[in-house]
Amino acid sequence: MFKPRISLIHPTSNPNSRNAALALSEVGLLHEVITTIAYNPQSSATHLLNLLPSKVSNRITQELERRTWIPPNGVPIRTHLWQEVLRVALVKTGLSQHLGFGQHRPINWVYASLDYHVANHHLQNLDAVYAYEDGAATTFQAAKQQGILCLYDLPIPFYRLSQAIQLEEAERFPELAPALQAIQEPAWKIERKEQEVQLADHIFVASSFTKKSLLEIGVKPEKISIIPYGAPIDYFQPQPKPDNLFRALFVGRVSPRKGVHYLLEAWQQLQLPEAELLLVGINEFPEVGFAQYREIFRYVPSVPHASLNQYYSAANVLVFPSLVEGFGLVLLEAMSCSIPVITTPHTAGIDILTDGVEGFIVPIRDVEALKEKLEWCYHHPQELAEMGRAARRKAEQLNWQLYRKKLAQCVKNIWNNYTKLQSKR
Repeated sequence: MFKPRISLIHPTSNPNSRNAALALSEVGLLHEVITTIAYNPQSSATHLLNLLPSKVSNRITQELERRTWIPPNGVPIRTHLWQEVLRVALVKTGLSQHLGFGQHRPINWVYASLDYHVANHHLQNLDAVYAYEDGAATTFQAAKQQGILCLYDLPIPFYRLSQAIQLEEAERFPELAPALQAIQEPAWKIERKEQEVQLADHIFVASSFTKKSLLEIGVKPEKISIIPYGAPIDYFQPQPKPDNLFRALFVGRVSPRKGVHYLLEAWQQLQLPEAELLLVGINEFPEVGFAQYREIFRYVPSVPHASLNQYYSAANVLVFPSLVEGFGLVLLEAMSCSIPVITTPHTAGIDILTDGVEGFIVPIRDVEALKEKLEWCYHHPQELAEMGRAARRKAEQLNWQLYRKKLAQCVKNIWNNYTKLQSKR
């Protein structure tokens, strides 16, 4: 039986892109992976790093480990380093801000540059491409001209829905508008997003909420497949809680899009004794929108991913009140650690948990609902612990192996249907 040759393109790599590549590789469909940096801890580069001063070596290694990508089953990984190296240098040294590029223009450039390069140099002898949002427009245009199937992965809601929600938020809290990225997107980038969805033969999403964002713009349901991401049950494990303090935890970018200001307001009103709110992640709030809450929480800046297990294990509940989210991998990370979650229907919550069993789902922007669930968690430690055990059991069901199996089968079905249609023309 003929197997299509599929190339997967992702500019920076993440757990879902690496598992997508592995899924295609496991069924013999992956031709190559194309990215910017793919770090292999067993490569000669690791030995060269040891020759540098330890402070420099540790810092570079920490950056590289976030981009670890081992070739799946010997499939080649094509890397194009210099754009991403330049971007990291600009951002880490502060030059990006100094030159007026901000945080987002360099990453936009990396995505667009790799997309252009793939379109011009990596489409020979292919049957399909699997590409991601913001990095597929030029590739899809060229692929269409060559009869190559275009598979599209949209990890976050389509920009129109995201933009509408964030515009509403900016009207409610004008001082937070600078931190709401979707309302600042340049016209050229929005045009690329539109092109990608139009050109895609099939679109993969990880949540019902993301699918909803596509249905609202007229994408046919049969063109969309929901495959929730996998839980990192081997990487994140339950551990004993180190103290008796009730602790509510947020992990992720500390930003208005994540609904953190509603969590802060709820926590401030609750005034729970012997309790702590802990925020872990890069702070993206404007100072004016954050200052009034400074005294009510503990803040830990971005930490290595490997150390997150200890923060989850120190918590009683994860609170993730996001306004717009394609999935929210932190939900499955916490559940893997036997920590129940409070989240909103604008995440993958409705796809991966049952309200009242592994956690709670509350409406977005609902301070009273957050207060109610947090107070219940505080006063029901035994029931909350059972929720945590149920969360771990659900995480074990929703593992990455299941994600890979579903994705591979879906791609094979799409290819079979595509070839049948082609043969009738």
